[in-house]
Amino acid sequence: LTLPDVFLEYHIRYSLSISLSLSGVSKHGIAGRLVHAAKMAGSLDNVLIIGDGGREHALAWKIGQSDLVSSVFVGGVATNPSGSSSSRIHPLPNGYPGHQNQDALCAWCKDSSTTRIDLVVVGPEQPLVDGLVDTLVSAGIPAFGPRRAAAQLEGSKKFAHHFMAKHKVPTSRWQAFSDVQTACAHIDSADYPALVVKADGLAAGKGVVVAATKAEAKAAVQAAMEDKCFGSAGSTVVIEECMVGPEVSVFALSDGAHIETMLPAQDHKRLLDGDNGPNTGGMGAFCPSPFVTSEHLEVIKRDIARRVVDGMAADGMPFRGLLYCQVMLTASGPRVVEFNCRFGDPETQILMPLIKSDLYKSIRACADGLVPALTTAPLAFHEGRAAVNVVLASGGYPAKYPKGLAISGLDDLPPTEDIVVFHAGTAATSDGTIVTSGGRVLAVCAVAPTISAAADRAYDVVGKISFEGVQFRRDIAASVRHFDVPKTAQGLTYAGAGVDIDAGNSLVERIKPICKATQRAGCVSNIGGFGGVFDPVAAGFKDPLLVSGTDGVGTKLDVAKQINTHSTIGIDLVAMCVNDILAHGAEPLFFLDYFATGKLSVDVAADVVVGVAEGCRQAGCALIGGETAEMPGLYAPGEYDVAGFAVGAVERENMLPRSTDICDGDVIISLPSSGVHSNGFSLVRRVVAKAGLAYTAPCPFPVPSDIAGGKKCQSLGEGLLVPTRIYVQALLPLMRSGLIKAFAHITGGGLTENICRVINDGHTAVVDAATWTPPGVFRWLASVGGIATAEMCRTYNCGLGGVVVVSKDNATSVLAALKDNLADSSCTIVGAIRNANSEAAKTAAAVSGAVVTDKVIVTGLASALSRTDDLTLPPPPPAQKRVAVLVSGSGTGLQSLIDDTTDAGGRFSHANIALVISNVPGVKGIERATKAGIATSVINHKQYASREAFEDAIHAMLVEANIELVCLAGFMRILTGTFVDKWTGRLINIHPSLLPSFKGMHVHRQALAARVSYTGCTVHFVDSGVDTGPIILQDVVKVLPGDTEEVLQERVKLQEHKTYPRALQLVARGDVTFPSM
Repeated sequence: LTLPDVFLEYHIRYSLSISLSLSGVSKHGIAGRLVHAAKMAGSLDNVLIIGDGGREHALAWKIGQSDLVSSVFVGGVATNPSGSSSSRIHPLPNGYPGHQNQDALCAWCKDSSTTRIDLVVVGPEQPLVDGLVDTLVSAGIPAFGPRRAAAQLEGSKKFAHHFMAKHKVPTSRWQAFSDVQTACAHIDSADYPALVVKADGLAAGKGVVVAATKAEAKAAVQAAMEDKCFGSAGSTVVIEECMVGPEVSVFALSDGAHIETMLPAQDHKRLLDGDNGPNTGGMGAFCPSPFVTSEHLEVIKRDIARRVVDGMAADGMPFRGLLYCQVMLTASGPRVVEFNCRFGDPETQILMPLIKSDLYKSIRACADGLVPALTTAPLAFHEGRAAVNVVLASGGYPAKYPKGLAISGLDDLPPTEDIVVFHAGTAATSDGTIVTSGGRVLAVCAVAPTISAAADRAYDVVGKISFEGVQFRRDIAASVRHFDVPKTAQGLTYAGAGVDIDAGNSLVERIKPICKATQRAGCVSNIGGFGGVFDPVAAGFKDPLLVSGTDGVGTKLDVAKQINTHSTIGIDLVAMCVNDILAHGAEPLFFLDYFATGKLSVDVAADVVVGVAEGCRQAGCALIGGETAEMPGLYAPGEYDVAGFAVGAVERENMLPRSTDICDGDVIISLPSSGVHSNGFSLVRRVVAKAGLAYTAPCPFPVPSDIAGGKKCQSLGEGLLVPTRIYVQALLPLMRSGLIKAFAHITGGGLTENICRVINDGHTAVVDAATWTPPGVFRWLASVGGIATAEMCRTYNCGLGGVVVVSKDNATSVLAALKDNLADSSCTIVGAIRNANSEAAKTAAAVSGAVVTDKVIVTGLASALSRTDDLTLPPPPPAQKRVAVLVSGSGTGLQSLIDDTTDAGGRFSHANIALVISNVPGVKGIERATKAGIATSVINHKQYASREAFEDAIHAMLVEANIELVCLAGFMRILTGTFVDKWTGRLINIHPSLLPSFKGMHVHRQALAARVSYTGCTVHFVDSGVDTGPIILQDVVKVLPGDTEEVLQERVKLQEHKTYPRALQLVARGDVTFPSM
């Protein structure tokens, strides 16, 4: 039965009779609606708030402001909120039975001899999970909060995860366990950082451990399940992926069908400054969170809150009340940390002063037992205001603490709505003295136009309040104060010069929790200091040698930029460094990164650092610092580069390689790569460009999902960005056991230039490529790019990210261990060490197609790379137009055309330079053509009686050679109209200006004299005029201050060598034709 409030209000106010059929309808539901309507008709509500902490005090303060409310009863209130003169807030009267006895509470609420309660607002989670709302509504008492079934979202982490999976709510990866051994095994084997351990049930907000290491996570499992530190709540544990990013709180009211989200807030859980010390219920908060963009908020509302409410309704347990979404802003978007089903503490204390509308109207519209009507009572917030809340706690909190300590300073606070002191753990003595009675005692909340100003106001008040042993954090909201620093328009600023210090500070705050998650034994300092400090003794080393390595990721960055995917770049950066120092047997201890850009994008930089942190996690090292350099003018906007620095340690006796121990017969075992890794991308990009593919095109080669983070690579760019594999965890135990003589990281220089670095003189590594299948990306590159086998061998890893050298006796055990450690059965024996002059080495070198260098022989690679059945290859080479080029001099322009048309064996070119003609004998242009195997002819104009005879000879030569298209490349003879007419639409030239400007001679002098900012070059069809033919292609060159004619000429010439080949392909392909044709 649905009876709109306005309908009932109308009938009651005007004493009209109502006839209601109660058949099949709960009389309690009707009664609740009639009571609600009666209140609208003139009487005011009495509200009971269940709970006695700071959250409940703040709710009472806000609800008490409603014109619909007569009285608000709340527990644990020693006095009204400081700064408030509300007389509607009252302590619980004598005879209040408490909420544990639900039947007695219902009877008390309905007893008109005391104070009849019109609405119950449930504050804490336990009564909700215990079904208090169900009992109240069944008794005809409207209540705000979800029923028992819906409250499972908070009451059981396992239930919440199953629900989120069913309704596609974004969250972390997870597993639930009721057995200690299985849970600990999962922590060791999970393909994600399984470091978050949660008690499945309610644990008073203390049932979560975010571990820094696997050992800590396993200890947390044992504490929960064996030691019962959370009681029965920990009999089942949920192990989650450790997500990284800022954590925010977003509250949403729901009437079961509609939602109203509140401003995003952030709290400070740790007891001490700098997010140190034990976890607490919350030591302060600020709102709104500047990390949450409008896009974030829309995703949270649409993909999280909306899906929860819709899913609950679909599952037959409508959610009515307050949905508290704890959300992590990860690199892949907002993801749920967990849900609560009630207002949070201390976030409620800062949200209440920011709400402009009547909160009670909205709460009543969501209450169970009343008509859902949230759309009639939307929330509204004060604009241009921020709030900061600082908690004052008892000495000893969150452990044992004293009570009954007198609090001074409360009476001296100004009566203003912008400063409110909410009571969380206070009591009043018989003489009216306010004393401490809880761990968190007071919450000082201040409102101001900015977060910075609000924090200043809050701390000003905190300084006026005292009690023995008081403790509070002095850095609440310190990390976000810079977001609202006022800007000045006077004078020059660093920001005006292109360097945004605020963005840099924002990045530091964004990545602090990411870096913190990588901490390990030996870490001494936190990010943000002048240097990173590490204690190798604390890391367990006795007589260590330090090993350092530095690297970048090269032009792989360009692929990341093309598809706007940056989170894996950081993994590459770490991998390139730690795999290098691993070659010396070193355990990576710590890592630092360098990020340089023209204009700092906090989101892009944070994505990169997220990847760095993931790489550090895989390598077991700590990310202890880095540098972000914003350099406008040196890098273009959107461009960036990265570098990494790793430091590791190895006990002196375990140093690698043990090259002198390597001998004939030793075995070479492969460590499979994930793909190209991070070397050779300049050649990769050239192949992609020649193939005419976009990086968003479908991936033309297979990429197994197990090496692509469990996902399918849809695009070419994704296939190329698969991150570099890190071998630290797989190899370190074997290195320390002494079973490995050498490890070669196959990086820049490919197979032939890296394996030789660990082989001693007099020996040769013989590697047989028939023993493994090169990943599809290498076979695709070799086939499409026409790359020679030797070039592939010295450029790419070809499927071997590294190799280890072991004795023949240890080969079987090492191979088995590697397969297990890497969870990769494709590890295999790929070769052996041979004496350089042995028959075995000579036989291998004589194999057809073998790639032979001083210390490395690779056989069978050509055949291994030739398989194409699982590749998507471009169509056959196009039909090529036969092209002639006319030159008179050095032929630098000719060389650019030759390079372009013969690149990748000419398979992508629509033009074939079949003939080069010069009117001057002995010029460099003829030499260049001869070297390229192109037919040449010299037709000396001085040997002809007339220009017409000279041109007729050229024409005859072109016809005889079946030429279809003619390019002029520094041809210093003016052609007559007769010749041009014969080749109309088939004769092109390049001019060193942006036509129609600056025709004829001395074009650079003309450009400088005209003081233009830009010039360039133009490829055009030749007609009978001077530089008047139809334009094919133009490119721009900037004129720089101080340019001379000669300097500008050279810069334009460089551009010509890029523009002319592109224009030739356009014409040869038929994309551009002469207008009259």
